[in-house]
Amino acid sequence: MGGIAAIASSLGHHVTGADSNVYPPMSTQLEGLGIALTEGFDINQFNPQPDLVIIGNALSRGNSAVEYVLDRNIPYISGPQWLLENVLKDRWVLAVAGTHGKTTTSSMLAWILEYAGMAPGFLIGGIPQNFGVSARLGESPFFVIEADEYDSAFFDKRSKFVHYRPRTVVLNNLEFDHADIFTNLGEIQKQFHHLIRTVPNNGLVLTPHQDPNLTKVLDMGCWTPVQFYGKDWQVGDISADGSEFEVMLKGESQGKVTWQLQGRHNINNAMMAIAAARHAGVDTPIAIDAISRFINTKRRMEVLGVVNDITVYDDFAHHPTAIATTLEGLRAKVGEQRILAVLEPRSNTMKMGVHKDTLPLSWSAANQVFVFEPGNLSWSMDELLAKSPVTALLYKDLSMLVKSIVTYAKPGDHIVIMSNGGFGGIHQKLLEQLTK
Repeated sequence: MGGIAAIASSLGHHVTGADSNVYPPMSTQLEGLGIALTEGFDINQFNPQPDLVIIGNALSRGNSAVEYVLDRNIPYISGPQWLLENVLKDRWVLAVAGTHGKTTTSSMLAWILEYAGMAPGFLIGGIPQNFGVSARLGESPFFVIEADEYDSAFFDKRSKFVHYRPRTVVLNNLEFDHADIFTNLGEIQKQFHHLIRTVPNNGLVLTPHQDPNLTKVLDMGCWTPVQFYGKDWQVGDISADGSEFEVMLKGESQGKVTWQLQGRHNINNAMMAIAAARHAGVDTPIAIDAISRFINTKRRMEVLGVVNDITVYDDFAHHPTAIATTLEGLRAKVGEQRILAVLEPRSNTMKMGVHKDTLPLSWSAANQVFVFEPGNLSWSMDELLAKSPVTALLYKDLSMLVKSIVTYAKPGDHIVIMSNGGFGGIHQKLLEQLTK
């Protein structure tokens, strides 16, 4: 929604917004753009009355602002629908979908197009550090968008991405997630197929080869050419930590990437971005050169600071697969040095206990795990500790959690804080206490 606000502002509209518990980097981005943000949903923000209200999918009936809009018949629309009608309908849209890697792959793809001189627009659910903003209108027909399968609004339960009408679509992967709106994997696959139905015959679908969950989506019907990562596109030689890898197309080497990132998951993301950029007209050697200059998105293994030789990272991982690939990538980089994983199971799916059987194994690459238990859970997180292959400690008090981490940490350690929220400001609190 912050990115949509930025794009609406760049189109010349006067934009204001409301949300609760907004935290950096989005809060600082909005402030820098001069977009006024109301904390909470006080109806006084509707004076003067707006011409249009864009309602995000986090709001539902019973919210005071939503009820005010409905009672007074103020025009309203979902964010995805507004994007289609005002930005996307005349553009070459490159959409990146999947359970994992959407933000990173979208950031990579936008950067490749930018590096190739194509000045794309983009809307990404994070802040790519090559750009410093999460969204912009762009100066060309090309528009890169992170294509989320979450629902569009309380009045439109279709997935957001069915509104985007992409010509190039990346399907990174597919696992069960968003248990608050989907009851099983089949429901998500149906939404992914709705996306496939919108891709034209002169478009392109990019997907991993022999991914069983995505194969089922394609088997429902596909009217667009498909290229497979793992068949048409492949990785050749690769370094142990993933900081170097060779890009192959149809068995021919296209060049080697040497970059700052690590981990097989990031290589997978990069390969998809390179393939999508080629469909938009970027020669693969140029894309490889661009990727070698890519700086990872904020909150994706972002180094927040190094204190007394202790490195603190911020990462958005909140699904067992993402947690596992993140920690495994770091393990490949740091070798025998200790990794301390700090996890806030904050997503609705996590809170519902959907991943409680797979979560403990996801952090097995860490030496020590610190878990923060949010309130109002319907299940006990003590189960996680019993199944953990490494020592894991559970905390309900944030200050005690910080104190315990600081007591345990020693020079040479790597502390990875994983949450898809603000985590009570733990990042800065931890850095301050480590300094003391």
